[in-house]
Amino acid sequence: MKYKPDTPYHVKLFLCEVKTEVIKGAAKKTVSETGKAVYCSFRTFGGTEKTVNGLISVEDTAVVETWYRPDINSGSVFRDMSGKTYEVIGTPENIEMANRVLKFKIRAIKGGV
Repeated sequence: MKYKPDTPYHVKLFLCEVKTEVIKGAAKKTVSETGKAVYCSFRTFGGTEKTVNGLISVEDTAVVETWYRPDINSGSVFRDMSGKTYEVIGTPENIEMANRVLKFKIRAIKGGV
């Protein structure tokens, strides 16, 4: 049975290039300001609640679904139209292993990469 997306891919995200260099023994990541346009569905569901030191906070997360691209992986970083930066959480799921659709979760990066 072929998987059919529920929602149209009309949200534009930019897949940014991430470079890692070691400076004085510490890895430093830099993210390019621009990237390749990726059209996708973007659903936030209000974020994800998590408890840190007994305090409840809401982490800015979203579920993204897009056409299959082999360059999207667990280390990928995206920017939206407003400039907000997101990182992929976990490994993107290749739906039905058909190389047609990817589904993954992202979270907002705060305070730099």
